[in-house]
Amino acid sequence: MFVHDDPKYQEGDPPGPQGVEDDVIISPDTNRENRIPPGQHRTKKWPVLHYSHVPSIDLTKWRLEIGGLVEHPLIVNLDEFRQLPRVKVFADFHCVTQWSRLGNLWEGVSVLEVMKQVGVLPNAKFVIATGYDSGWTTNLPLEDFAVEDALITDLHDGVPIDADHGGPVRLMVPRLYAWKSAKWLRKIEFVEENHPGYWEQNGYHMHGDPWVVNDRNPTGERFRDDAEWLAKHG
Repeated sequence: MFVHDDPKYQEGDPPGPQGVEDDVIISPDTNRENRIPPGQHRTKKWPVLHYSHVPSIDLTKWRLEIGGLVEHPLIVNLDEFRQLPRVKVFADFHCVTQWSRLGNLWEGVSVLEVMKQVGVLPNAKFVIATGYDSGWTTNLPLEDFAVEDALITDLHDGVPIDADHGGPVRLMVPRLYAWKSAKWLRKIEFVEENHPGYWEQNGYHMHGDPWVVNDRNPTGERFRDDAEWLAKHG
């Protein structure tokens, strides 16, 4: 019998929400009858994919900054982050390169908890997430960020997130394509105007919902379809 060298290889059917513990938040998309969005296929592996290099992060110097349109800006080191109230989230994971890994168990700090601590101001409408990888950014609407199953996470399937997958700490917003869940998270900024991040400037969708389809994006919101972008790039 072939033995996989990937300890996170999923044998058989994907894990479902029915068997998770009572204290785990269930991402609503895992309750869909068909959990694979249009144009996606299931992978049983835990693939590694990033646009550039894996940054070298000194864990003793790691900091997470929460700022922008907030009442109380926050900066935490790794020990302080791990002492914040924690949650577990069971969610699916959809990469825009067309693979989906179903049934992930994430653990970390709820986005809603962080927002409560910093006091997000009413005029904040969007979020800019920045990574340690050369200032990489991505943008998210606040309404998609401020949901129960979004979290800032340091554990995946019960073990620390490795550097290849965005460790020590990454963002996880399961209902959007995975590029919106910034790896190697360094900063979260609440802003009033929507500013495209790295991939959005290069043609990826400003929203990134894998389940929303239209004429330009028949397999989910993969590519820019807003009027400003189309006027320049057609």
